[in-house]
Amino acid sequence: MARLVPLADARQLSAWRRPITLLFLMAFAMPIGFSVWLALLNNFVVEAANFDGADIGLLHAIREIPGFLAVGVIVVIMFMREQVLGLVSLVMLGLATAVTAQFPELTGILILTFISSVGFHYYETVNQSLQLQWIKKDRAPQMLGWLLAAGSTATFLVYFVIMLLWEPWGLTYHTVYMVGGGITAAIAIFAMIAYPQFEAPTPQLKTFVLRKRYWLYYALQFMSGARRQIFMVFAGFMMVEKFGFEVHELTALYLINLLVNILVAPLLGRIVQVYGERKALGFEYTGLVLVFLAYGGVYFLGWGLVVAATLYVLDHIFFGLALALKTYFQKIADPQDIAPTAAVAFTINHIAAVGLPLPLGLLWLVSPGAVFLLAAGMAATSLTLALMIPRHPVPGYETRFATPDAAPAK
Repeated sequence: MARLVPLADARQLSAWRRPITLLFLMAFAMPIGFSVWLALLNNFVVEAANFDGADIGLLHAIREIPGFLAVGVIVVIMFMREQVLGLVSLVMLGLATAVTAQFPELTGILILTFISSVGFHYYETVNQSLQLQWIKKDRAPQMLGWLLAAGSTATFLVYFVIMLLWEPWGLTYHTVYMVGGGITAAIAIFAMIAYPQFEAPTPQLKTFVLRKRYWLYYALQFMSGARRQIFMVFAGFMMVEKFGFEVHELTALYLINLLVNILVAPLLGRIVQVYGERKALGFEYTGLVLVFLAYGGVYFLGWGLVVAATLYVLDHIFFGLALALKTYFQKIADPQDIAPTAAVAFTINHIAAVGLPLPLGLLWLVSPGAVFLLAAGMAATSLTLALMIPRHPVPGYETRFATPDAAPAK
């Protein structure tokens, strides 16, 4: 059994075995498997299984079901520590990704997508909880920005290798999926062996938590899931279907995104720290309204490839500010609520994510531009909600409608 180390004693460990180092290692490992899956997905499903818009919508609906069931993390952590669950979930994600190309038909792709998604979503749920428990509030925005940069760096390396070697080396889906998924699983197994289990000072509730005073956080999570799903499902699919992007071309576009994120992500954390969650999220959602309206212009006004590619990059930059939603919750939450609320929030986030892809896939067959106009409306709703966040949120002052007795002076 792994040794338990209280967070307060973790400073006595070697730097590479401390909690923050483990968070960086996991932040680096997860995107390797997931990014390989995502980078090849649109081309793989079109070439191997002749997917159309309805099929891709169905696949992403299946992919989001484990996110909808993330509340099950509460049950699992009754028997398994969060840190262990996070690493086991990474192994599951990696192994499912590794064998994806061996099942090049609709049923096989859907089953493996579901398995890898269980790993991905349970990891993300636990990872968010561990970040908020292990990182102090005054350091959280900046540190979350650096963790985002670490994940972007891993993804950049994956896409760069694919772009550089796909054609010269004649890489296949089988080889790339196997290597990418295998690396993620191997890093997770190493972390299980090399790191002690860290004990946060506040024991987490292992029951379902749904508090009235968190309502704004829940609402923002719901809209985030709806809005993100349109981008995840249809923005990349648009580049393949409308503009005929091949694997190495789509990967080159991802690389530009990631290079920007590596440079910008720490700055985004600093922006949240200085200007607060309300202004940061307000800026994000305003930008996304404009981006999604412009996506619609690609179809309704005939804007070309350069415009679409530019919008794709801007999309990623604005989504990086979503770390402000984590720090907002950290500031208003009871410490014991972090783990169960992370699970509940992931489920709320995925209510729309499960329900939207299939009907939107059908709408895509009729009017792709209408899908992006709908996304602009969702971003506008998120903007309205974000404006309700106080400048200095604390427990008891979660929204601007609450009495700010506990809030620090402005």
